[in-house]
Amino acid sequence: MNPRLIIACFLTVGLSHAHAEVRLPAIFGEHMVLQQNRPDRVWGWADPGEQVTVSIAQQTKSTKAGSDGRWLVELEPMPAGGPHTLVIKGKNELRIEDVLVGEVWVCSGQSNMEWPVGSAYDPDLEIPTAKYPKIRLITVPKVGTQEPQYDFKGRWEVCSPETVSGFSAVGYFFGRLLHQTLDVPVGLIDNSWGGSACEAWVRRDLLASDERYTALLERWIQTEKSYDHQKAMEAYQVKLAEWKAAEEKAKAEGQASPQRPPQPGNPLTGNARPSNIYNGMVKPIVGYGIRGVIWYQGESNAGRAYQYRSLFPLMIRSWRDEWQLGDFPFYWVQLADHRDEKPEPGESDWAELREAQTMTVSALPNTGEAVIIDLGEAQDIHPRNKVDVAKRLARWALARDYGASIAYRSPIYRSMEIQGGKIVLTFDYVGGGLKTFDTREIKGFTIAGSDRRFVWAKASIVAGDKVEVWSDQVADPVAVRYAWADNPVNNLRSQEGLPVTPFRTDDWPGITADRNK
Repeated sequence: MNPRLIIACFLTVGLSHAHAEVRLPAIFGEHMVLQQNRPDRVWGWADPGEQVTVSIAQQTKSTKAGSDGRWLVELEPMPAGGPHTLVIKGKNELRIEDVLVGEVWVCSGQSNMEWPVGSAYDPDLEIPTAKYPKIRLITVPKVGTQEPQYDFKGRWEVCSPETVSGFSAVGYFFGRLLHQTLDVPVGLIDNSWGGSACEAWVRRDLLASDERYTALLERWIQTEKSYDHQKAMEAYQVKLAEWKAAEEKAKAEGQASPQRPPQPGNPLTGNARPSNIYNGMVKPIVGYGIRGVIWYQGESNAGRAYQYRSLFPLMIRSWRDEWQLGDFPFYWVQLADHRDEKPEPGESDWAELREAQTMTVSALPNTGEAVIIDLGEAQDIHPRNKVDVAKRLARWALARDYGASIAYRSPIYRSMEIQGGKIVLTFDYVGGGLKTFDTREIKGFTIAGSDRRFVWAKASIVAGDKVEVWSDQVADPVAVRYAWADNPVNNLRSQEGLPVTPFRTDDWPGITADRNK
């Protein structure tokens, strides 16, 4: 027999056998957590038309694989508990052990969500005490592509000192609070990517159908047409060789070494190209049973803050539409204070991005914002205090989704009234009333007249929910701003310790109003 024909026969048999195997994506695996008290979808692949049964906790569901080999069943809601064994039978049988049922949250965003426990405050205390066998962790690897992905390389792990160090710090601390409070298993899915832009998390057809993103997409279309990564790498190798020669010469002459040239990243597979992360990191987990999402992102979009007013809500709506679980909870972290403090009031793209985030709370149902304007670091875009960030996110979830009677929302501006040479502000969500932190003098307010020139203002709490603001330099004030800077000095908060949400009473065009690409 022809040797090539024999090889071809073996390959054909091998491929046929592999295709016949019922298989699951990585999101379903040992140590996983299924969402309690809601229907849970389980899906995978088999031969077209193959009968598949799925069993767990005394219930069995059956279906047939479609013409594309994909199958899906929906399990009846289950109470918190376990461990259970998930059994999938087709032409073969899969047994997934140690399956828990509890609360499942997606932890997403850019580097401040990705920031690991091992690099947050007190890793020498947090890591050895992370002994929570009913908290389970899984991380979706960074994949940027225009082609939808339906699986990834990863696995669920039991939370322990051996597994927690590299996991999202905000995600872990948030999940730990839920677990300790609710006493149920918690599953955390980390699909964050540092430096990512919001448009990378959104389906491209949605962006293309909205003229507000035309300029953004046109810029990327030009990049897609012109960028050649091989040429970029070849140019880099030339620069690298030149650098090595210069470095050797500098060493021989006892001089400082020149700076090594940076290796170029490929924007076509990176974290800013529209839809790249949606296809590579969101699509593989869409449909998995979850309670909600926590999100920490915005730094990469601060230069286009006005655009974020529509882009961020679009992303949230699109995820909800894809998941088909209704308006599930979506809570995010407002940008922290960062960069140098400024001696005089001025404009700020970070302030405008915070404003866009706050606007999303009223734009979409079942959303919430954790204000951390007091937790940032001027010289580090990654503040190490992730515990308090997680606490403020957890307050939203515990109060809104689990019935806890606790303060959860930062005080927020409601209205203003001009009284003589002063402006009286009224706030909502003040809890036990407003107070100052650290000093009795209120810090953070600026005031302006019709000339739109802001100056530092004095302020006084005149009621639990009211503050009057004035300045001797502005006889006829028309607008007030609070904590309106990259890194504002501010100290107004509720009695429960939640900082007042940065705001402005004016709607004068900001510095990012015309930036759309």
